[in-house]
Amino acid sequence: MSPAADRLIVALDTGSLAQAEGVVCALRPAVRWFKVGSELFTAAGPDAVRMVQGYEARVFLDLKWHDIPNTVAGAVRSAAGLGVAMMNVHVAGGEAMLRAAVAAKASTILIGVTVLTSDAAPVDSVVEAARLGQRCRLDGVVASAREAAAIKTACGRDFVIVAPGIRPGAVAGDDQ
Repeated sequence: MSPAADRLIVALDTGSLAQAEGVVCALRPAVRWFKVGSELFTAAGPDAVRMVQGYEARVFLDLKWHDIPNTVAGAVRSAAGLGVAMMNVHVAGGEAMLRAAVAAKASTILIGVTVLTSDAAPVDSVVEAARLGQRCRLDGVVASAREAAAIKTACGRDFVIVAPGIRPGAVAGDDQ
């Protein structure tokens, strides 16, 4: 198993590049992965990615693309060109969109959002979405921790699972 620093992704859920940099600076080198999501990327754009990379950390670009295949492929290609280590697409975008994204990803890890973790979904529908992602050659999926065992059984141990919103017991759960 890889070290904890390789399995923990800290979310930079802020609209302020300076605030995000404060978090990265405080946590490096103990934390190697940081998530740049919609709020920070909309506020700071590619500068947010470059800031994290400037601390020799890896970026999970969490923009959850879901559009026509050509548009998603272009976004994936552009993100790969920025050097992000991981990014995601919605599995609900369908087989053509997923295959176009995979073709454009270069060496970047590409994972699929099965369902939003704020939405309750039966485990079997999440597993079926994960299987679709695997058939389309995604590297893994975003799924809740309660679904991880079923997905590993269906898709194998090498299929990446990113479980968002895991916090220490004393921290509020928000919408995750």
